[in-house]
Amino acid sequence: MTGAAGTAGAILTVGHSNHSLDGFLALLSQHRVAAVADLRSAPYSRFSPHFNRDALAAALKNRAIGYAYLGRELGGRPDDPACYEEGRVSYERIARTARFQDGLTRVEDMAARGRAARGRVALMCAEKEPLDCHRTLLVARALEGVCVAHILADGTLEAHEETMERLMAAFTGDLFLSREEAVAQAIKERTRRVAFAGAGPTEKGRGTR
Repeated sequence: MTGAAGTAGAILTVGHSNHSLDGFLALLSQHRVAAVADLRSAPYSRFSPHFNRDALAAALKNRAIGYAYLGRELGGRPDDPACYEEGRVSYERIARTARFQDGLTRVEDMAARGRAARGRVALMCAEKEPLDCHRTLLVARALEGVCVAHILADGTLEAHEETMERLMAAFTGDLFLSREEAVAQAIKERTRRVAFAGAGPTEKGRGTR
């Protein structure tokens, strides 16, 4: 299992993608997930209604898995106009808000409770690939000093450091940057590709982030 070593107490992330409900629940069970923090700004799925907020919360409850909606605090499509720059969401601006910091605190509290119960918390969004999602480029990055790992669609677990290695493998920026600077630049470039742009935060469409 990729990146499994040293992730026993990690905060996990997962994308519901187009999984069946049973398949998604199996992923959570496989990785001992005790609670799910939903990071979607719009907690519904047009193509997979079993991932709509109420339906998902009920299904998780039936499996004795906790559910918390944190899309207002940690979503990638905020309703605060100050978090947009030239019509595109700015992850850097989101990260500076008090609401976002409050969300991180809630995640860390959930993780602590999960560890006490020998379980884990999983940060959930929609995207299959961690590098296409703000759960990786924004939230995981902001959890400084915390072990984070990503549940991939095939069930393998990838340490966040390995996810960053995949990102860096495709980075073609300034080779004279320090490692820290290069990672920051690579994240910034990836963010420009995947961050929400266009319609307003309340308009349905590409809005599950």
